[in-house]
Amino acid sequence: MAMTMTVAVSEQTPGKSRALSSALWPWLLLLPAFLSLASVSFYPIVNGIYLSFTNRSLITQDNDFIGIANYAQLLADPPFWNAWWHTIWFTLISTLLETFIGLAMALILCETFAGRGTIRAAMLVPWAMPTVVTSKMFGWLFDGQHGIINFILLHAGLIDQNINWYGSPNTALTTIILADVWKTTPFMALLLLTGLQTVPKSLIEAARMDGARAWTIFWHIRLPLLMPTLLIAGLFRALDAFRVFDLVYVLTGGGPADSTETLSTLSYKVLFSTLQFGYGSAVSTAMFITEGLIAVGFCIFLVRQIRRTT
Repeated sequence: MAMTMTVAVSEQTPGKSRALSSALWPWLLLLPAFLSLASVSFYPIVNGIYLSFTNRSLITQDNDFIGIANYAQLLADPPFWNAWWHTIWFTLISTLLETFIGLAMALILCETFAGRGTIRAAMLVPWAMPTVVTSKMFGWLFDGQHGIINFILLHAGLIDQNINWYGSPNTALTTIILADVWKTTPFMALLLLTGLQTVPKSLIEAARMDGARAWTIFWHIRLPLLMPTLLIAGLFRALDAFRVFDLVYVLTGGGPADSTETLSTLSYKVLFSTLQFGYGSAVSTAMFITEGLIAVGFCIFLVRQIRRTT
């Protein structure tokens, strides 16, 4: 009897060890990637949060722990709230425009017509261009003196004098949003086109056979099935738009009169112009928290939508 139990245990142990090793093997393969991400992402985030609780400055050489003093100063800082509202407005308007225009482009490109492949490839050119190149191009297009936009509008009789697009607080942020929409809408269209292609064609054909029109098919079939993809694409785009830096920095640098200042440009100026690492880290941490809240909001809507469809 004892011999039988010993043999049974000896036979089960290798099986358990093999199962354990097979379960750990994928994690061991992912370990280098996790370590790399931790070194380039996790550590800077933690260090930045720590610096936000200090008065670290390369000018005064201070490096003392001051608790939440930087955040108290942040809440009473008008430039911070000015940059925060500009960032929220830029994110909201650019994401909405890119989503609606990208959805329209995806619906067109989802249909079958001659030259569809060429148009799909050409559509990605604005998105593939570096942002600095896009910024310089729009800087020339909307130049207040010699820009082609003023030339067209003058000859069309829509304006009677040149508009200083980037030199006026009333038009600077709007022009930056237009540049961002032109560049990033193809990215949204590509994501939504992928989602549209997953909609079963049998449902659409059955609806057409029942006499449903294009709008009815879109509203009752395509849009509900596309909603998870739409929310994920909107999440990616909103998070990317919220940390906009290069487009603003090249075109206006945050001006005129801080009318295009965003959290990214403000934190850059505080960190690298005034060398206040403590306060600049607090600005960056506040930006990180806001992005996290945006992501949580999108995820809540996404989970609800997935539950509805399932």
